[in-house]
Amino acid sequence: MDLKQINNELRNQTPEAIVAWAVALNKKSVITTNFRPYEGAILHLVTKQQPGIDVIWCDTGYNTPQTYAHAEDLIEKLSLTIRLFVPKQTVAHRNAVLGLPTVDDPKHEAFTKQVKLEPFQRAMQQYQPEVWFTNLRKGQTAFRDSIDIVSVSKDGVLKVSPFYHWSDEALDAYLEEHKLPNEFKYFDPTKVESNRECGLHI
Repeated sequence: MDLKQINNELRNQTPEAIVAWAVALNKKSVITTNFRPYEGAILHLVTKQQPGIDVIWCDTGYNTPQTYAHAEDLIEKLSLTIRLFVPKQTVAHRNAVLGLPTVDDPKHEAFTKQVKLEPFQRAMQQYQPEVWFTNLRKGQTAFRDSIDIVSVSKDGVLKVSPFYHWSDEALDAYLEEHKLPNEFKYFDPTKVESNRECGLHI
């Protein structure tokens, strides 16, 4: 698969057309979400064309009450087929052993593996997708600036990011047009800075 050619062909296409291209591949697909800001857009976009797609939610257990309420709202509004994966250790147990380590703390690597990487790897192993829809966008992190609309994960899964070139303002308009909620009181315990990569996509 020539990713450069594919991305050149898709660059001027609408997000709807990008999803249609991926769906036409007729491969096993999933979409991942953490219900952070603007997730309603990708969930709406993909489920319109692929109703019933497995939606993998790796819940760290550290989400805000607002994020959990937002998640329930979107799950109901969009009739999402949620596949929930959580860490094997409870928040209370982890807090007693690791606390909430900062990025320069030696315990941060073990913390990130427990709350994010292990549940995600378990989910991908269980569902073994060939296509993975994400809401990655250019400008979020240095790594994400280096990929494109279509990329390949380290495990060989085709990652499709239909809104890759979209701004927050454009997504605001999309959510408004489709009467979808948004929520900004989101907390990622593995990140200290908003432009730091979480580790799932590298």
